[in-house]
Amino acid sequence: MVLGLLLARAGVEVVVLEKHPDFLRDFRGDTVHPSTLTLLDELGLSEQFDQMPHRDFDKLSFTIGDTVVQFADFSQINWPHKCVRMVPQWDFLSLLSRAAADEPTFHLAMETEVTSLIRDGEQVAGVRYRTAAGETGEIRADLTVGCDGRHSRIRREARLPVRETPVPVDAWWFSLPRNGDTDLEGGVGRFYPGHMFVMQDRGDYWQVAYLFRKGTNDQRRSEPITLFQEQIAKLLPWVADGVKALTSWDEIPFLDVKVNRLQRWYGPGVLCIGDAAHAMSPAGGPGVNLAVQDAVAAARVLAPALLRGGGVSVRELARIQSRRAMPAMVIQTLQRVLHATVFEPVLAATGELKMPLLAKMIIRYPLLRRMPARMIGIGPRPEHAPGFARRPAKVA
Repeated sequence: MVLGLLLARAGVEVVVLEKHPDFLRDFRGDTVHPSTLTLLDELGLSEQFDQMPHRDFDKLSFTIGDTVVQFADFSQINWPHKCVRMVPQWDFLSLLSRAAADEPTFHLAMETEVTSLIRDGEQVAGVRYRTAAGETGEIRADLTVGCDGRHSRIRREARLPVRETPVPVDAWWFSLPRNGDTDLEGGVGRFYPGHMFVMQDRGDYWQVAYLFRKGTNDQRRSEPITLFQEQIAKLLPWVADGVKALTSWDEIPFLDVKVNRLQRWYGPGVLCIGDAAHAMSPAGGPGVNLAVQDAVAAARVLAPALLRGGGVSVRELARIQSRRAMPAMVIQTLQRVLHATVFEPVLAATGELKMPLLAKMIIRYPLLRRMPARMIGIGPRPEHAPGFARRPAKVA
């Protein structure tokens, strides 16, 4: 949606395909980081964005036993915005789609799913699609961009090679109602021997991620859900009443956590960005914001090439990967460090948890909180809106 908005503001004809009838899906990345908040300023959308229901927090922390470890302090970063904002992703997408709809060259097709790529020899020349009503058709295009996530059909159809990295965890996502219970600051991790929770305060409910050993999902779901309810109530007693709302495994979506990266993000007439190019672990919540920055970098290269006519050269597509591969690689490397030094020891523990060395260092040297805050909040190579996409602020 960001790429479509930026290209349309440059005057490029854009069609965005979304297979669902709306954007209302829970348990997607809802954190908007400082880099994206600044981008919204540049696009003239911050006034409208500020009016959406949201919650800002300037610190991230996790708890081991009775010790709270504050590992990222966004108030210390040298950046216009010094917080992370929690906003339902459907609201964010709706804002972007309304802004893009103001551009005459932008077209959004809901309930329209890509079924395959159109090829002209080795060149990808567009997509075939099917609507929810069963209608089929083709859209021919100078460039097809896969923004369709970690299970991307576009990258599979384009036969782009993927490099997988082993991950020690999977996750369940669920909501628990709040009943005047403990107020935890921001997205707070709570770690116990063999159990990891990330709890995000959404006002009248908790959005919870429960992390567990990879490969054990089927076995654990074969157990009565009451057993999981009892585990939560024992570990998190302040939500013991709320946990009764979980009555079926169907209410607990499963996330097959993946960390992978395309060796080549592009081919003749096709490009992948975001999770389609580099799937991220939930650790630190960087996925949405890296994807947004991919879109900005891509628009800067693609807009002049598409306006020129004659398609986009492979060399120009390679420039996009060249700019964005390093940030993705750096963040994935940091996530692997977190997996090895925090996640694995916690999930393997059967007795009292030991404080990870990384946590000890952050407790002893508070200035170290700046580094994870900068990496999570801004990223290794922040992108700014190109001049053709910038607009003055517009109040809704």
